[in-house]
Amino acid sequence: MSTPAKGATKKEKKKPIPVKTSLNNPYNIGWSELLQKQHKHVILNILKEKMSASGLRKERVSRFRDWGSKRRSRKKASNPTEEQKTASEPSESVQTPERGWTNLILRKQLAIGINEVTKGLERNELSLVLVCNSVAPAHMTTHLIPLSKTRSVPACQVPGLSGSLSELLGLKCVLALGFRRGSEEFEDTVRAITPMVPQLPVAWIQTDSTTKEKRTETGQKRKSEELSSHTSPLVLQPLKVKKIIPNPTKIRKPKLKKQKKVV
Repeated sequence: MSTPAKGATKKEKKKPIPVKTSLNNPYNIGWSELLQKQHKHVILNILKEKMSASGLRKERVSRFRDWGSKRRSRKKASNPTEEQKTASEPSESVQTPERGWTNLILRKQLAIGINEVTKGLERNELSLVLVCNSVAPAHMTTHLIPLSKTRSVPACQVPGLSGSLSELLGLKCVLALGFRRGSEEFEDTVRAITPMVPQLPVAWIQTDSTTKEKRTETGQKRKSEELSSHTSPLVLQPLKVKKIIPNPTKIRKPKLKKQKKVV
């Protein structure tokens, strides 16, 4: 007689499929194009002139050479000669240049990269945001649109931003660039670029201008009164939940029946 295989009598437990609930956005978010094609070249020229004039650049130093030089300096320090002792006295007053960026004060006035720009918008520290169109995938920068809209920060997509600024700054790429509020050095560049930035199209955020036009039942138009200065310029649309569907893959424990006590 053939013996049954091991585990054949036991029912194999099926592993539950991992399900992650997510809220999909019914709107298509995208960057609006510049008002004129000439604005692209004007913005890039302003940025190039400002970055080259400021001299801001990241200097890269190889770690292996640095480690070797430190090791040699330690050996020399352990057995110093008479000439090195005399030369070391005036060298203490001389300050060595800091590694990395050439000017840390100017670097702190900028937010370079998607992560820094996102943090700056969340903290409401930026006055202007520029994004490159060479981001792949494109949805990596779409979250910056509602962030900048709710903070009333002008933001736009500038083609060729990374290619024109990456070499000047000594970086591989510049996918996003933000200017911090109160930056004295870049105040003139923000003023020059802001008028060329188009409005961001966000469907669930309505901007209330000083005068609205509302259509009445008769078809006539009337203008609403001017909004008071203390009211917010942004109005969020209410979220409507049409239908709630339970998760079919959720494992629910059976309810235990209470046993009646027998006297």
